[in-house]
Amino acid sequence: MIIPGKRKQNKIFAVIPKKFSSLYIDKSQIMDRGVFANKIFQPGELIETTPVIVISMAEWRIMKKTVLNNYAFSFEEDSQEMAIALGFGSLYNHSYNPNASYFKRIKEKVIDFYAIRLIKGGEEITINYNGDPNSTDLLWFNRD
Repeated sequence: MIIPGKRKQNKIFAVIPKKFSSLYIDKSQIMDRGVFANKIFQPGELIETTPVIVISMAEWRIMKKTVLNNYAFSFEEDSQEMAIALGFGSLYNHSYNPNASYFKRIKEKVIDFYAIRLIKGGEEITINYNGDPNSTDLLWFNRD
């Protein structure tokens, strides 16, 4: 059940009541909003499996000029395809000290998000956008 959210600074937030989900969206100290745990996740526990919409490079040349550029994953290593993760997938914020990681299942066109340490209820769930939770490399959008 999704309840239409209020317009806030020209942005509309859909609200998923906490009692219906183990995850919820709330105001983040990292970015505008983030994904938060509504339960305890144990290390190794699956947080979410999200289907993705795979975007060809030809389509991406157009889409990267839109707000979707902020929510895309590089999907296949050898090709230059991008993907938008559905569910909460494209809303996890970056951290160099993440509490979650992700694994791309290319053939199935999904991304699995796993806890890599204990995540408490009310805690923001973060991932390292570089893919490797231990990577300290600059992010692709900070390399210029």
